[in-house]
Amino acid sequence: MALRIGIVGAGANTRLRHIPGFQEIDGVEVVAVCNRSRESSQAAADPFGIGKIFDTWQELVESDEVDAVCVGTWPYLHCPITLACLEAGKHILTEARMAMNLAEARQMLEASRNSDKVAMVVPAPFYLREEQTLLEMLAAGEFGELLEIQVAALSGGWDPETPIHWRQQRALSGNNIMTMGIFNETVRRYAGHEKSVMAQGKVFIGERTHPDPGGSNKADVPDSLGILTEHENGAVGVYHFSSVARLGRNATFEFYGTKGSFKLEAGRGFVALDGDKAFRELEVAPEKQGSWRVEQEFVDAIREDAPVTHTNFEDGVKYMEFTEAVQLSLSEGRRIDLPLS
Repeated sequence: MALRIGIVGAGANTRLRHIPGFQEIDGVEVVAVCNRSRESSQAAADPFGIGKIFDTWQELVESDEVDAVCVGTWPYLHCPITLACLEAGKHILTEARMAMNLAEARQMLEASRNSDKVAMVVPAPFYLREEQTLLEMLAAGEFGELLEIQVAALSGGWDPETPIHWRQQRALSGNNIMTMGIFNETVRRYAGHEKSVMAQGKVFIGERTHPDPGGSNKADVPDSLGILTEHENGAVGVYHFSSVARLGRNATFEFYGTKGSFKLEAGRGFVALDGDKAFRELEVAPEKQGSWRVEQEFVDAIREDAPVTHTNFEDGVKYMEFTEAVQLSLSEGRRIDLPLS
C-alpha cells in the first residue's frame, strides 16, 4: 500500500519542495491538505492534484486516510501538531524552526522517544553539496583545530512601508530570529556545540501595517542581531544577522583553523590549506556530492528504518537551546552558559 502524506500548511517552501518531492517518490501519495481556510486549501490542492482537503488540521491528523504528516505552518503550531500526530500514530516531518521555544522542543523530543513513529525536522539547506567532503577533511586534520568562525546573513533593506511578516512577530515565530536557527544548525555540523552565547539586537521598525484588518502591527523580533559564541572545542564564533542590509553578504560561513581554512559563500565551497596563498574552490567528487533529499530521507526512515541525519529531533532541540540562550542574553544583557538546565 502507498505511503499516504497529509500536508498541514502548504506555504511557499512546502509547495516548492515538499509536495513535489513526495510526489516524485514511487509508492508515495500526497492525499490531503489543510491550510488556514478552505479556499486556500483548495488553491493549494488543485495544482498538485491533491484529492482531499480538511477544514482543520485536527481532522487531517486524525484521518485514517493519512499515514504521515508534513507540517509547513508557522512555528506557533509546530508543537501542538507534532504532539497530536505522534499521539495519533502518525509519522511527522515539521518545517524548520522546530518550535517556539526550548520547552516546546523538549516536549516534542520526549513525545517522539515515547513513540515508534519517525519524527524529523526539515534541515538547514545550506551547502549540502560540499558537506561530506569538508567533514572528511576536518576529521583528517587538514584544517587543524578550529579557531574562528564568522557567519554573515545580511539581506533585505530599509522599507518601513512593507507590511509586517510573521517572522517579525514573536507570538508567531517564538524565540526564532530571522534565519538564526538554521545558520546555527549549519555551523554546529562542523564545529559542534557551544559552551556560551552573548547577543545584542535591535528592532529598527517597531510598527508596520498588517495585511489583515485587526491584526497586530507590532514588530518585536530584531531587525539586526549580533551573537558571540564559544564552542566546546575552543573555537569562537561571530554571527551577524540583518533584515535591513540591502546587498549585504548573505549565507556566508567562514571557518579558520590552525592549519587551514574553508568558507562557504555564493553557493560554493572554498578551501585554503597549509601553504596556500589564497582560497581555491573546493573540488567535490561526484559520489560525495550531497543534495536536498529531505522527502526521500523521511520516507526511507519510515519504510526502511534508516537513520535520520538531516535533521532529527535531538539536533533540533540543540539549535532551539541556542535560540533560547540568545533570547536570554538579549533580555538579561549578559553571557549565557550552555547547556541550559
